[in-house]
Amino acid sequence: MITSPQPVELVVFDCDGVLVDSERIAVRLHVSIGAELGWPLTEEQVMEEFVGRSSLSIGERIADRLGTETAAVWGDRFDLLHREAVDSELVPVDGILEALDALRTRGLPMCVASSGSHEKMRHTLGRTGIHPYFTDRVFSATEVARGKPAPDLFLHAARQLGVAPEACVVVEDSRYGVQAARAAGMRALGYAGGLTPAEWLEGPDTVVFDDMRKLPVLLGEG
Repeated sequence: MITSPQPVELVVFDCDGVLVDSERIAVRLHVSIGAELGWPLTEEQVMEEFVGRSSLSIGERIADRLGTETAAVWGDRFDLLHREAVDSELVPVDGILEALDALRTRGLPMCVASSGSHEKMRHTLGRTGIHPYFTDRVFSATEVARGKPAPDLFLHAARQLGVAPEACVVVEDSRYGVQAARAAGMRALGYAGGLTPAEWLEGPDTVVFDDMRKLPVLLGEG
């Protein structure tokens, strides 16, 4: 459980891998595209290189390796295939709908702060029925200068909603995400029920868990 003299005033959710089970899709596609375009990657290497980073940051890493033209082809192919896969197979993260219902019933404010674009989140959150939980409380790395692991996005979300960083708890599933939360001075809940190994999420001011149904209790709301 999150323990602190500071009550939780805002829960900040990452999107991919926390709300929607999209990381498996993204990792699979990056492995496939990388094999075609000249950068063979294992799933673990994709997790280390890409997961939790913004599309811009991923593109820069690919460009450093393969050049800007190939990076552009990679990005376009990924966007197309990702959209098709989302339409055919995306589901909510197991247990997240129950957790969101419980938190909404208790009136705990929530928002989304993701490395993905607004267009991507409208698509994924819309397809899974999660968007109504957040409506206009959705923030993207495209709104700030630096993506995760920099704290900019989380600080931007808290500032827009008028909540002090120390009163926020971030729910993340990536190494870069929990690093960004710590850099922002926020407590973190690291979700290890997906692809990310639990040890990648461990660290100061962070509770690691593997079942989204436990989230309300971890937040002191159960």
